[in-house]
Amino acid sequence: MELAKMQSMVKHIFGGVMIAALLLVPVLPSYAAGGEAASAHVTDQALESQLQTLAATHHGHVSLYAVQLNTGRQVAVDADRPVPTASVIKLAILFEAMEQVRSGKAHWEEKLTLAPKEAVSGSGVLTFFDTPLTLTLKDVLTMMVIVSDNTATNLAIDRFGVDAINARIGWLGLKDTHLYKKVMKPATGPMPADQPKFGLGKTTAREMATIMERIGLCQLAGPGEAAEPQDMAICGVALTMLRNQFYRNTIPRYLEVLDTSEAGSGIASKTGSLNAVRNDVAIVAGKGGPMVLSIFTDGNQDQGWTADNQAEMMIARLAKEIVGAWSPAGIDGRLLVPGLGLTAR
Repeated sequence: MELAKMQSMVKHIFGGVMIAALLLVPVLPSYAAGGEAASAHVTDQALESQLQTLAATHHGHVSLYAVQLNTGRQVAVDADRPVPTASVIKLAILFEAMEQVRSGKAHWEEKLTLAPKEAVSGSGVLTFFDTPLTLTLKDVLTMMVIVSDNTATNLAIDRFGVDAINARIGWLGLKDTHLYKKVMKPATGPMPADQPKFGLGKTTAREMATIMERIGLCQLAGPGEAAEPQDMAICGVALTMLRNQFYRNTIPRYLEVLDTSEAGSGIASKTGSLNAVRNDVAIVAGKGGPMVLSIFTDGNQDQGWTADNQAEMMIARLAKEIVGAWSPAGIDGRLLVPGLGLTAR
């Protein structure tokens, strides 16, 4: 969970950022004309060695998994070690919402009400609003993703339920990913023995990349199920939220050097932060092909909340190495469309 640094940013959020969130450019990527997602992954040994060397300089622990979806190239650094999610677990909540909208059990425009005394502190702005306050489900999820709003997250958890979200995680085949409870609220029932170690949620770099990859490729159907006509629209809503992530000091830091307020960002991401934790999971729309980057750091010695926090800088440097190797021509926001221009096998 990011600390509350938002009071002075509210006007900015509800101005340029929310306007930018309406943009999703329907352009077919040139690399993906008739292309398919790679069915087999091949480790990029040279790049992986470079990343291991860089990660070893960090004063903390790094877990990383990245894959380029059109080529199948992958790299991993301790990618299967369970780690604290912080707010990155909100990706699992978003995915459950997408599936419930798909099935007709939920609707973007349905109303959720924030009752008095239900707001929580930490990241977000809803804690500063007068209550009772009624919002649409889409607005709640947008706040949960873009500014990692903890109060909005709890509204979403109340709407779908911890058990349903964890059941969806299991449906995805993920073994080491779990949402324990609401944010900054006491547990309402018995907790697994490992909850104190992980806090809000646990995952691995590889497993959280799976959720982001499914959102990007718009793989909402289960095994043996066919895609449905509304899938792309649902994924478009989610990608619009993710590509307008407010916190951009980690994966986007060295990759996005141009103004994205009109064309839209080439990076769709979800961050998560605690004092000793900094995480970022992203789709990067490389000109050489889309990539999913999942980078987690914990046990960090630098627990400061400045822009040059060592863990945030480390994530940014790792991301720069990956994208520089796999997409030396850079990134392009016009390529960040539902399905990423690829036909999944």
